[in-house]
Amino acid sequence: MANNIIFYFTDQQRWDTCGCFGQPLDITPNLDQLAQEGVKFDNAFSPQPVCGPCRALFQTGKYPTETGCFRNNIMLPSGIKTLGEYMEKDAGYETAYIGKWHLASDGELEKAPTIDHTITAIPKELRGGYTGYWRTADVLEFTSHGYDGYVFDENDHRIDFKGYRADCINDFALEYLDQYDGKKPFFMTISQIEPHHQNDHKHYEGPDGSKEKYANFVLPEDLKALGGNAAEEYPDYLGQCASLDENLGRLVDKLKEKGLYDNTVIIFAADHGSHFKTRNTDSHLNGYDDYKRSCHDGCLHVPLVIAGGPFKGGKTVTELVSTESLPKTFLALAGVDVGDAMIGENLLDVVEHKDPNRPNEVFAQISESRVGRCVRTADYTYSVYAPGINGGEAAGSDIYADDFLYDMKADPWQLHNVVADPAYAEIKAQLRETLLDWIEKAEGTRPEIVD
Repeated sequence: MANNIIFYFTDQQRWDTCGCFGQPLDITPNLDQLAQEGVKFDNAFSPQPVCGPCRALFQTGKYPTETGCFRNNIMLPSGIKTLGEYMEKDAGYETAYIGKWHLASDGELEKAPTIDHTITAIPKELRGGYTGYWRTADVLEFTSHGYDGYVFDENDHRIDFKGYRADCINDFALEYLDQYDGKKPFFMTISQIEPHHQNDHKHYEGPDGSKEKYANFVLPEDLKALGGNAAEEYPDYLGQCASLDENLGRLVDKLKEKGLYDNTVIIFAADHGSHFKTRNTDSHLNGYDDYKRSCHDGCLHVPLVIAGGPFKGGKTVTELVSTESLPKTFLALAGVDVGDAMIGENLLDVVEHKDPNRPNEVFAQISESRVGRCVRTADYTYSVYAPGINGGEAAGSDIYADDFLYDMKADPWQLHNVVADPAYAEIKAQLRETLLDWIEKAEGTRPEIVD
């Protein structure tokens, strides 16, 4: 039988929270073990560092500018074949989706949404083609806090839970595995909301005792230099990440107990990272709970480990990859070649170095806080923004202006913007053309970029 596939993804988790990516504290022993067994991607980047747009991409394999889901709180449109439909209809998998969805409501959710499924069951037609096991809330931070809350099942019944949220969401995954009959391979998504901050409490909510347990934290250099609120929030943030890892370990143990581990591929990733209010200081979101919405590595650089099936051997991939490639990779694991119907690449091809001419660069779109685009290479990060357009007002622009340029070899924490430095004029011109090529490929238009 084909490999079972588990997509375990987190919300707002930086790559450097994980031991296998350099975290000095013992936060992620279970992920670190998977990395030793499978493949870790040292340089994985989000293509859209905002919850809804990134999730829309994960479910469609298309850029948010194509689906229209370019900012939070835009429903996943009908008429686009989704990952769930491919898995069930083309690959013959049964599916399970657990946790946060964030693709079934529309409008200003904290004010007056036009279509509101934030605290009610998501209609079947808005579940992205998933017809199997379902324990989901559209906006999980609206139906729960760090402790306690509720989701809805496939029959629209409200399911209340008591306890730490990451544990309870994972319990649903264990419940699914306990009832799995083995007749078909399964594709299960566990969409944890941790380590996202809790919107209404304006705070990262780790398990009780996190502040004491992780009091000897070491801030990453960007957060140390730029301030924000990391100094007070980081212990809880690490507590959330540790809880996610403990639950990953519980998941692995259940797979082994059921005799499923050797035939299951586990993909661990995050939708985006967190800059802890250190970026976007000139945007209209300044003062709001802004932790992402930026083309800096603090937002874009995410953990990615794949273990099982052909992803084995304790390998490390240092080439830059984008998590835009995850849907295509899932389907390749399931035996479905979608070709150009989805963006990205099969990440196994990167592991196996199948394309010697593969460009070592990634592209990202941003359309909340500001409308912007960036290209990230091994040596540089170059980003542009659309002047005169507020974030959330439009998906793109005909005109962009320089935002920032970082020399990643000299300045790996992106602290010194050299976009106006004459010494970098030539490399900026080269990166500008590279970025325009990416925009044209992704969006079908070639805008103007001005100094």
